[in-house]
Amino acid sequence: MDNYYIIDFDSTFTQVEALDELARISLANHPAKELIYAEIDRLTNLSMNGQLSFRESLSARVRLLEANREHLKKLISILKRKVSPSFLRNREFFKKHSDSALIVSGGFKEFIVPVVSPYHIKQENVYANTFTFDEEGKITGYDEGNPLSEEGGKVKLLRQLKLPGKIYGIGDGYSDFQLKESGLIERFFAFTENIERKSVSEKADHVTPSFDEFLYVNDLPRAISYPKNRILCLIVGSVPEISAHILKRDGFSIRVKQTFEEKYVKDVGMLLLGKDVKLDDEQLVRADKLKTIGYLGDSKYQVNREICNEKGIVLFDDKKGKKRNNEFIPRRMADFINKGDTYMSRNFPNLLLPKIEKAHRLLHIHRNVPGVMAHINQVFAENQINIVAQFLMTKGDIGYAVTDVDTQYDKRLLKQLRQIENTIKFRVLY
Repeated sequence: MDNYYIIDFDSTFTQVEALDELARISLANHPAKELIYAEIDRLTNLSMNGQLSFRESLSARVRLLEANREHLKKLISILKRKVSPSFLRNREFFKKHSDSALIVSGGFKEFIVPVVSPYHIKQENVYANTFTFDEEGKITGYDEGNPLSEEGGKVKLLRQLKLPGKIYGIGDGYSDFQLKESGLIERFFAFTENIERKSVSEKADHVTPSFDEFLYVNDLPRAISYPKNRILCLIVGSVPEISAHILKRDGFSIRVKQTFEEKYVKDVGMLLLGKDVKLDDEQLVRADKLKTIGYLGDSKYQVNREICNEKGIVLFDDKKGKKRNNEFIPRRMADFINKGDTYMSRNFPNLLLPKIEKAHRLLHIHRNVPGVMAHINQVFAENQINIVAQFLMTKGDIGYAVTDVDTQYDKRLLKQLRQIENTIKFRVLY
C-alpha cells in the first residue's frame, strides 16, 4: 500500500495566512484597515487554536475582506515569494511523490493552485474551498457545500477520499490535529517553522520545525542530509541580537548562555562566542559534534587553533573588530553548514563553492599528507561513482576536499570514505 502525505497550506506550505495577506491588499485604502486587520487575525487564531468553529471563522473573515479577482492576482504574486524555505528547497520530493502528496486546506483553490503547481503538485491533488463571485468579479462568499468549509472539514474530506494506504499529516492548526483525533492518519506532525501553536504541538506525534525534519524522520528524499533544526547552535557571552537572529532565521536550534555549560559539550554543533570569551581546551577536545566556531573578536588567545585543526572545526573570527562582522561571521558559519564554504576562515583553506543541483556534496577534511586524494578517488572509482565536480585546497596541515557526486550510490560508500587513513572529519552536506 502507498503512503499519502496530507499537507496544510497557510502557515505551513507558505509562511503566512493567505486571507490575512488578502485583507492587507483589498483594504489598503480603507479608513479602518488596522482594526479590520486585527479582527481577521483574531478570528484566524481562534480557529487555529480550536476556540472557534472553522465555519464561523471563515464566514466572518470573508465578509470583512471586500476583495475581488484583481486582489487575488496580487495575493498570488506575494504568496509565491512567501513559500516556507524548507518547502522551497525540497521540490524534488514533490516531483517524486506527485501522486501521493496532497494539499488539504481550509483556504481557497483560487490562490493555492497557482502557488503549489510549480512544485509538481497536481491540481487534482489540491483540496480546498472555492470563492463565489458576482458579475464584477467581487468575492461574495464561498461554496458552502464544500466539506472543507465546515467544522471538522478535513476529517469529512478524508473519509470521502478513502485513500488506500497509510496517511501522514503535517500542519500547524487545530483542523490538522483533528485528523489525528479521528484515527484516519498514521501520524500527525505539528509544523512550527512559521508559528507554533502550543495547543496543537503539545498533542502532536512529532513536532517538526521544518519540512526537512519531516522528510528526515520518515526517511524520504530531501534536499539536505540532516535537518538544520537538529544542529545545536550555542551562543555564549555578549553577542549582539542580530548575530543570533541570523542563525535562528536560518533554522538552527539556538541556545543563548553566558558560559559554555558542560551539558552542551557533547551535542553542540556550532559555537558563536562573544568577545573575551575563552574556550576551555578540555571542553573543545570533547566537543565531537562541533563543526564550526564563530568568534566576535580576535580568537588568537581565546580558542586553541591546533585543537580545531585536529578535530576539523572551521574557525571564523573578527580580528579587526569591525561592526559589520556581527552579521558577517554568523553568515560565514551558516554558509559552511549549508554549502561547505570556508571563505574567510581563520584556520582552514578558503573555498567559496558554487551551488549544485541533483547531486550530493561530500565534505572530507583530512591531514595534509601525500596520497589522501588518491585514496578518496580510488573509493569513488571502486564504487563506480560519477563525480560531477571536485574541489581541493590545503592550508598547513589541513586538507579540505569537496566532491559533488550523482545522487545514486550505495550507502557503504560513505563508510569507506570515513575509514580512509588520515581522515579527520567527513560529512554529507546534501
